[in-house]
Amino acid sequence: MNLFLAVAAQAAEAASAPVAQESGNLPFLIVGLWVLLLSVFVGFEVIQKVPPTLHTPLMSGSNAISGITIVGSLYCVGKDYPLSAGILGLIAILCAMINVVGGFVVTDRMLGMFSAKGGKK
Repeated sequence: MNLFLAVAAQAAEAASAPVAQESGNLPFLIVGLWVLLLSVFVGFEVIQKVPPTLHTPLMSGSNAISGITIVGSLYCVGKDYPLSAGILGLIAILCAMINVVGGFVVTDRMLGMFSAKGGKK
């Protein structure tokens, strides 16, 4: 835990330093990767606490969050940010689009379970 706090403090210091004055894009990349890593751990812990019967509605609700991710990553790709930001933005667009499409497919299947048998879809 102390190592985690030390690394988080280093990432915060790197985030507050001007990106262009440091050696290349290293601080920007390190902060971005740490945010990604921490969000993976937090997301895993949150999902682990949700009962299995609520996973599908939770996935449906996450489509809105993925839509926000798509907008933010399009902004990163479109602006004059470093190349590493553009690459991470393209990866974010790809992952968020997979999540949105998958969420809609699962939601459609879930709603299909409640339709009448033999009726119109």
